[in-house]
Amino acid sequence: MDFRALVFFLGILATYFAILRVRKDTLSALSLALAVLVLAASMVLFPEPSFRAAERGLKVWWDVVLPALLPFFIAAELLMGLGVVHFMAVLCQPIMRPLFNVPGAGSFTMAMGIASGYPLGAALSARLKDEGLANKTEAERLMCFCNTSDPLFMTGAVAVGMFRRADLAIVITTAHYLSALLVGFLMRFWKMKDEKTPPVESEGSFILVRAYRAMRDAQREKKKPFGELLGNSVTRSINTLLSILGFIVLFSVIFELLRIAGVTAAISNGISRLVPDSIIPKALHEPLVSGFFEITIGTTMASEAEAPLVARVAAASAIIAWSGLSVLAQVAAVTQPSGLSVAPYAFARFFQGIMAAVFTVLLMKPGETRWSLPAFDPYVPAGSLAWVRNLGTSTAACAAALAAALVIALAVSAVLSFRENRGSER
Repeated sequence: MDFRALVFFLGILATYFAILRVRKDTLSALSLALAVLVLAASMVLFPEPSFRAAERGLKVWWDVVLPALLPFFIAAELLMGLGVVHFMAVLCQPIMRPLFNVPGAGSFTMAMGIASGYPLGAALSARLKDEGLANKTEAERLMCFCNTSDPLFMTGAVAVGMFRRADLAIVITTAHYLSALLVGFLMRFWKMKDEKTPPVESEGSFILVRAYRAMRDAQREKKKPFGELLGNSVTRSINTLLSILGFIVLFSVIFELLRIAGVTAAISNGISRLVPDSIIPKALHEPLVSGFFEITIGTTMASEAEAPLVARVAAASAIIAWSGLSVLAQVAAVTQPSGLSVAPYAFARFFQGIMAAVFTVLLMKPGETRWSLPAFDPYVPAGSLAWVRNLGTSTAACAAALAAALVIALAVSAVLSFRENRGSER
């Protein structure tokens, strides 16, 4: 039986139920069942492509996701258990609340998200809500701009590995983080009238003293031995990563089946008729459609497309910021048990994708001769110790983010203290 004929038959069946005006919940349940049936039948009809796609997804998880995320998942769990998040909550309250309308504990989520990438930022946002350090609205604001791509993927995999130009790394990373901060600033106005989480209170006048005492109070409250804390951190991290593995493999198979069925090509042709080449070159339509489903495939296709370099890099930046339906499903898996909605996150990702592309074009300044230079052969780390270099890069990014937050928080605190003293003298 032809695959497209099966899809057509099931589509006719779904339309028939819609015409009969069945109840909304019934139609939704039937549509979901039909979608799963189509997926199962497709895997039976195309076993070899499905197997290769699943194998490819497993390889990506084993080679990239597991070594990159597992240390940071465990570290994040340990730091939260040791009260470090309370330390950051007091220290960064003067920054996070005015800029992003989230509690100071969000600075911890932002730093860890920058270091490790998808979906740790979203997972930590949900944890803050579970721990009572943020409410539902604040946690949803946080995951919209703290769940970012990691610098290693953008510099090593995309700039060097795909485009083979190390000088593009600063452009891609800058555009990505600028667009994320813009999303965070704009999300501060979303549901502004909702109740705010009160700041973490502690005794002391100097902000570092208050932050330290808040951390000690959190440690005394939990009273967990370090061995138990470590065991719980490892167990929770492994379970989360296994869930991520399932989504990576599933969406790798779905994308491959859609490609075989000609769905991605059909969507690409539709875009070609609606969008002028002056806005998006025709060669980038299929990479963008592929990136809508899966980030790695989309960025790879964008780097190899026959289009101007600026357009290709802008398309890759947009795909990285959007992150793909696979990452969206991962975010839903780690946040919905905490009651968070994925809808604002999806909207924020789409907006960030547009802004990342715009920032990329502005940073590259089309027409400059340096962007038309021939590619070179960069050094790409390889071998069994590559993951050590990856871990070092991510750790350095996390340390830099935490150090920047510390310096800015101390500066803001000093200014506020100076103003209060001046006011009391008057």
